[in-house]
Amino acid sequence: MSGQIRVSTLVGRTLAKLGVGHVFGVVGSGNFDVTSTLVQEGIPYTAARHEGGAATMADAYSRMSGKVGVVTTHQGCGLSNAITGIGEAAKSRTPLIVLTADTQAAATRSNFKIDQDALARSVGAVAERIHTPETAVADTVRAFRTAVNERRTVVLSLPLDVQSGTAADEAGAVVVPVPAKLRPDAAAVERLVALISAAERPVFVAGRGGRGARDEILALARHAGALVATSAVASGLFNGDLHNLGISGGFSSPLTAEFISGADLIVGWGCTLNMWTMRHGRLISPGTKVVQIDVEDASLGANRPITLGVLGDSALTAADALQALRAVQTEPAEKYRTEANALAIKQGSRWRDVETPDLSTAASIDPRVLSRELDTILPAERILAVDSGNFMGYPSQYLAVPDEFGFCFTQAFQAIGLGLSTAIGAALAQPNRLPVLGAGDGGFLMGISELETAVRLKLPLVCIVYNDAAYGAEVHHFAEHHSGADLGSVVFPETDLAAIARGYGAEGVTVRTIADLDAVRSWVDAYRAGTQERPIVIDAKIASDGGSWWLAEAFQGH
Repeated sequence: MSGQIRVSTLVGRTLAKLGVGHVFGVVGSGNFDVTSTLVQEGIPYTAARHEGGAATMADAYSRMSGKVGVVTTHQGCGLSNAITGIGEAAKSRTPLIVLTADTQAAATRSNFKIDQDALARSVGAVAERIHTPETAVADTVRAFRTAVNERRTVVLSLPLDVQSGTAADEAGAVVVPVPAKLRPDAAAVERLVALISAAERPVFVAGRGGRGARDEILALARHAGALVATSAVASGLFNGDLHNLGISGGFSSPLTAEFISGADLIVGWGCTLNMWTMRHGRLISPGTKVVQIDVEDASLGANRPITLGVLGDSALTAADALQALRAVQTEPAEKYRTEANALAIKQGSRWRDVETPDLSTAASIDPRVLSRELDTILPAERILAVDSGNFMGYPSQYLAVPDEFGFCFTQAFQAIGLGLSTAIGAALAQPNRLPVLGAGDGGFLMGISELETAVRLKLPLVCIVYNDAAYGAEVHHFAEHHSGADLGSVVFPETDLAAIARGYGAEGVTVRTIADLDAVRSWVDAYRAGTQERPIVIDAKIASDGGSWWLAEAFQGH
């Protein structure tokens, strides 16, 4: 039998053997030992300045790397500090381990005592714990399997009395689980193929669950004559296809929205077809058939009525459907995939190709002009993170990304302030790409402590702050419905974010005109030369083009 070791060491070794990719956290007395073990086992560790930032970094890392990230926290307040980031990960179904200390069962009067399991479940995470020293390995493996196989965020509590106990070192015998893929029912595939065959204007929309099925979905689309699009979180998945419409939903260009609303069949691949992706159903015309493919039965039809729900992995479903379609239709159908449509898509599927008036003034720059210019200045091999807020369509639609691992969109919880941490986690997941952040001034200031983390890591990170000195969504989308409303609660004095950035050790530039972007060009030159080791914060004083079109529909019901 192997020698006895501390449970905290055993849990760390087990997670390392299982293959976690990176650990983020704020270390306190309760999680010091287990974090140290993970580092000793060769797992990279990034110290954040706040547990909320650490959780979001881990979330972004997991999404963009394909590996399971870990966030580690102290018991009680450490976990509660991280809960917004955990909630975002849980609602996005990110495979993630939250490794948190917990108070001893007998410490009922401890100031750190909270109901951690209930807190985890309240935001949609799975609550697990290390129950005894003897079950430590099994408990850890169960948590990891749940994270990977069920695509869940798991809060794994490690009570202080249990982690200080000892157990046999069985981490070396751990077998890394391989997630199984769900093949669809043959009858369901036949019904799907019948709908595709009958359609004249099919559109395939891939979501998070379709990110691993690009080739299979495209092969089926080309044979079926379907246009393709993605939800925001899968942006970039179909890059290179001539009939790729880009993002479906609030970020759609007018042309993209026209093509999708003109479809007589919409098929969602690992996509819940929610209010954002379908504009509260406005992109679905009367009589349009709707199909949804997902690995979870509860997701089928959860957001809107569907004609058919197929339970299965997107890649396997697309492959089976293509085989069945070829049996009844030997040659590819043209349908919606015409040369004329390909030309129209090339010319107008992105907002940067849509002409808009320039609202710039001597003191402020039109955010659309700013975004177009930065798309040209910044290297194409980039990874884009976007915070939440009135501004968020500008970077999402104007800044191109190379593929689905170039766009990190932590928006399920709709919390502002996650953007900077998202950018850091994404950057560590894709170190060969230029990390770019799009944020509003409110969200950037909310999470600005992590700018020190980016400086300490020597990340060449571009932070674009669309600074309107306000919480723009509230100004444009709520105040207009309340005549005479006092905007003092959502409008602020101008803040010199560039100066603050320099105080953190980053570069800072204030942009009011296109000419001010010369400083960004110089920064990029140094990046291309391989000598850039500091983030740059672009404090862009933006002109208002009114309420953002991508939020207007979402807020109509408020």
